[in-house]
Amino acid sequence: MSYRTSYSRAVGLGAAHEGVEHWWGQRVSSIALIPLTLLFLFPFASNLGQDHQTVLAAYAHPFHAIVAVLFFVVACSHLKQGLQVVIEDYIHGPAMRTAVLLGSTFLCWILGLTGVFAVARIAL
Repeated sequence: MSYRTSYSRAVGLGAAHEGVEHWWGQRVSSIALIPLTLLFLFPFASNLGQDHQTVLAAYAHPFHAIVAVLFFVVACSHLKQGLQVVIEDYIHGPAMRTAVLLGSTFLCWILGLTGVFAVARIAL
């Protein structure tokens, strides 16, 4: 038998106090993706249909390589944050939610590392 009131049982069970940080992270990454996407797509689109050596020469340029790496890192980070929000909102059950969150985080890391490795292999 508990002598606590409903109010005293509910105090301290509120927000986890990390929502604002997550919200700002998504906004900053989405704003950063606007110029990064444009700077990534222009050299990418201009090299579509070119031979292998031309594409290698374009991405061997340090500016193009740095922009491509930044694009992959920021895009995968933004994807991870977006997937986390959707998974937390729509997947019920703590075990399933944890499994799907780990899988999506792993997928985002693999995508990001693959992109960075590909650009590093061309640039170096």
